[in-house]
Amino acid sequence: MAIIKCPECGRQISDKAPVCPNCGVEIAGKIIRCPQCGEVYFNNQEVCPNCHHITYVPRQTDNDRQAAATKAGEQTTTRTQQSAMTPPIPPTASNPAPNNPETHGKRKPLALIVSLLLVMLICGLCFYFYNSAKENKELEAYEFAIKSDDPLVLQTYLDNNADAPEAHLDSIRKKLESLKKQDNDWENAIVSGSKTALLDFIANHPDSEHLPEARHKVDSIDWADAINENSIDAMELYLAQHANGEHADEATTNIKQLKSKTLQPEEKSQVVSILRHFFQSINAKDEDALQSSVAPILTNFLGKQDASRADVATFLNKIYKEDITNMNWHLNNDYKIDKKEVGDERYEYTVNFSSMQKIERGSAENSQEVRYQIKATINADGLISAMAMTKILE
Repeated sequence: MAIIKCPECGRQISDKAPVCPNCGVEIAGKIIRCPQCGEVYFNNQEVCPNCHHITYVPRQTDNDRQAAATKAGEQTTTRTQQSAMTPPIPPTASNPAPNNPETHGKRKPLALIVSLLLVMLICGLCFYFYNSAKENKELEAYEFAIKSDDPLVLQTYLDNNADAPEAHLDSIRKKLESLKKQDNDWENAIVSGSKTALLDFIANHPDSEHLPEARHKVDSIDWADAINENSIDAMELYLAQHANGEHADEATTNIKQLKSKTLQPEEKSQVVSILRHFFQSINAKDEDALQSSVAPILTNFLGKQDASRADVATFLNKIYKEDITNMNWHLNNDYKIDKKEVGDERYEYTVNFSSMQKIERGSAENSQEVRYQIKATINADGLISAMAMTKILE
């Protein structure tokens, strides 16, 4: 006995099997092995299907058939006589029972069982691959849905994957609820139109698709407030809140324009300090300090055009007569300051104010008080560049 491949279905079977248990085709006595290449095939084929070697099957003549029939009859008579004289021998492994119809009948259920098992195996494999494909499809749908912010996509996943893993369904439900809450909060913020509601939405939903629009609305509200106030502080507050805001360039321009027109408290303090330093230097008769408070060239100083610092020093020495023992200039706090832009964030200040000059001489009755109206110009470098004094007659 040898193991061969069924020429019909290719299954491994015995060459003595009556039929193939897989496809049912007859095997015993119906096959031949090619002497050329060893291929097993049906003996009714004229050539080997592999190498096309011609099949040789001995053919019986009429005489051969008659001789075979006579011999078969003699063998049958002999076996009958032997059977009458010799008790039957039970079949063993070394002496198998003769091939009979009952044996063939017993083999048929075995073939059916094998076929049934094969069918079950195929069905099991089909179910496995179907289930695996279904799981992969569900996983792809879940990964797509969990990355989406579209409620319709999430709801479609839930409708089409009711038997998905509970963890997947729970994640999708939570995200869908979050998106619904987000939409509700957005509608409330839009309806209220308040900056507080918009800021709350931004804080609570940092990944929302409405975030750019919410920030735009907050930017617009803050800019409207800054425009309404139209002050340097308001513009600077807008820039502090929106360094890269939609109106940042406009706010910067407005600050520059407001600064060119509006005198700031610190600027007034600086102007007053420069003027006080000038008159305190006169009171102290400090020539160096006096000259350091004026520009190298003054466009006009007490009526003299293009006056120098030396001219200012001459003025100091001229007003101190020999009989003057003390001089004190008191500046009244009635400053009127005009501001003018003379360069990129460089400003010139024109100041109008009054001052009282108190002169002391040897005796009290000779003391004198004179009031002046003064106009001075302070350049962008913080130096007095022009000055005019007019005595006010009482």
